[in-house]
Amino acid sequence: MSGFAAQLRNEITARAVEYAQQNGIPFRRSHFDFGSIVFAPEDGASRHGNFHPASYRAILKRPIWCKRLGKVLTVTERLKNPDDDRRLCELDSCCSSDALLMNIFCHPNVRSRPQVRRMLGVDERAVPIFGWRTRVPLFDQKFDRTEVDMKFGNLLVEVKLTESSFESCTFARMHEYADFREVFRLSELPRSSRQYRCYQLLRNVLAAQAHNAAFCLLTDARRIDLIECWYRVLAAIRPIDLRVRCKLLTFQELSPALPRSLREFLDQKYGIVSTVAATSTAVGY
Repeated sequence: MSGFAAQLRNEITARAVEYAQQNGIPFRRSHFDFGSIVFAPEDGASRHGNFHPASYRAILKRPIWCKRLGKVLTVTERLKNPDDDRRLCELDSCCSSDALLMNIFCHPNVRSRPQVRRMLGVDERAVPIFGWRTRVPLFDQKFDRTEVDMKFGNLLVEVKLTESSFESCTFARMHEYADFREVFRLSELPRSSRQYRCYQLLRNVLAAQAHNAAFCLLTDARRIDLIECWYRVLAAIRPIDLRVRCKLLTFQELSPALPRSLREFLDQKYGIVSTVAATSTAVGY
């Protein structure tokens, strides 16, 4: 895990403990003696410690959103309490980027805000789809059915919070994508050994090309490492019109456009405020 990721994970975990204690919300560790904080939904209650109350109520009312809450975390450990055999769910973790995404865009007073739509370049009041399968074309008339974190109108969104990287992919695997060579200048892409780095970004840019859509990386301003990776990928995009449709937005930039109670929630739980201390020189394209 990168230093930026570890530092942010530690801060968010500490904030989650403080938030839970101040509000009387039960929590667990994701592992016996270490790990991030996990909030379990309260039985029969419209409250979940990992979600803003208005966002969580909206999620429960929409079955396609509610189903997302059951996404199992890809680890084998169970919760710390031996009497609790419940498997971990990804959106229960205080460091879940998907939970943060849904906290924002499931809130009933966010999507209708003109300032939010202008920042994202979304004109219509569309309903977000979380975990949308992109169907990026491969050779031999096949498709990559990997999910993008959110489809909002004609905008595809990849969200990152404390994840260590954008993953890597072998040269051979990336060359299976039908439009890979046409979309990117391969010599300019970040790579190591026989792998392309930033696989998730490459795949999502290809998805935007395939669907004539826009793409946005939504991340935390404190993740300088991820932001630098994104600009390296952006600079390697060949088609000018596609490059223009790709953008970066930080949670800190988005925060002022959100409802006050949601802004306060994001500040308390994630340390997301409209300004953060600069830790290095900004990278721009």
